[in-house]
Amino acid sequence: MAASDPLLERRRGVVFATALAASSSLGLHALAQTPSRRLTPAQAEGPFYPVALPADSDADLLANGALRYARGRPAWVEGTVSDADGRPVRGAVVEIWQCDEQGHYHHPGDGDRADRAFQGFGKVAVDAEGRWRFRTIRPVAYGGRAPHMHVKVKLAGRELLTTQLYVLGDRANASDVLWRSLSEPDRAALTVQFLPVPDGLRAQFPIVVAP
Repeated sequence: MAASDPLLERRRGVVFATALAASSSLGLHALAQTPSRRLTPAQAEGPFYPVALPADSDADLLANGALRYARGRPAWVEGTVSDADGRPVRGAVVEIWQCDEQGHYHHPGDGDRADRAFQGFGKVAVDAEGRWRFRTIRPVAYGGRAPHMHVKVKLAGRELLTTQLYVLGDRANASDVLWRSLSEPDRAALTVQFLPVPDGLRAQFPIVVAP
């Protein structure tokens, strides 16, 4: 076996060290350039945000005072509120509102025809981890719109986001003008799956905002 050339070995070592340093530098640069998470897209508030918030506006939309709503498909809708870096937005308040199983809102603009047992609106403060949860029904279609519920996020009196949540796989999505106007990534962010659980359905909707 031929003896190795010390000078050649030193040159190889310098080249390897230089390449390793460059690779590490590129890796750190790539890490620094990793894009932040996409903000949840906004959508129109719609015409039926409550004129006045109901006396009962907690996280259980299936109980309005002493009344209990037994129509529709009961569902848990839950998620988190975080910023683009993944940090929980502590102090945020999440609101939802939607029509009842017959497609009516608690709103004078809709004839105030919603079932009195259905709360129709709820709000809840997130916990220390940014988590929130509502008990409601799977959204239903009405007036040419695909099934959806409205979602609003507030922080210290400021409105951070107003958007709409859609049902994954619902046939009416393709004919809904607002759903169709969304880009593919935005549709993916706002269209969630309602999966069966022992006490109804469950949907997860993570929300990303800029506080």
